[in-house]
Amino acid sequence: MIDVSKCEITRYPSKVLATKSAKIAQVDDNIKELANKMIDIMVATEGIGLAGPQAGVGLQIFVISLDGTKESARVYINPVVEGFGPMTTMQEGCLSLPKIFANIKRHSQARVTATDLDGNEFSEEADGLYAKCLQHEYDHLMGTTIADRMGRLGHIKFRKELNELKELYGQK
Repeated sequence: MIDVSKCEITRYPSKVLATKSAKIAQVDDNIKELANKMIDIMVATEGIGLAGPQAGVGLQIFVISLDGTKESARVYINPVVEGFGPMTTMQEGCLSLPKIFANIKRHSQARVTATDLDGNEFSEEADGLYAKCLQHEYDHLMGTTIADRMGRLGHIKFRKELNELKELYGQK
């Protein structure tokens, strides 16, 4: 049972962000409550996506709302995301790594298969920002952050910010 009231943004380098998330066995009321809390956190922090580990929960769930509203938020449970198409570079930020906007290389398109809050499986293909967002959130479920995807220059450029985060949140 997840204590949803304790869910809040988890900051890099928290261990939950570096650990592969567990599958969700059953979509029950607790998971629905978690999804709603994650949507609230995402909207309140002006994000367009939020993964379970970013809310301090090591489960395979993420939410996306490309316009940042609660109304258009979508929930993805136990997703599998595969990128395809040419690799393109786009500047990405992350709620778990505030003040860092790094150029990240990802596939231009993505395919997702996931379960919704009603327990129904769905699949779709995406491109552009949606494809990048799917890949970014899926990375979180696999224990990968943009800090892991940044090149050497990104680490040099954001050395101060990364060190501050390690100082503030490294003990958790």
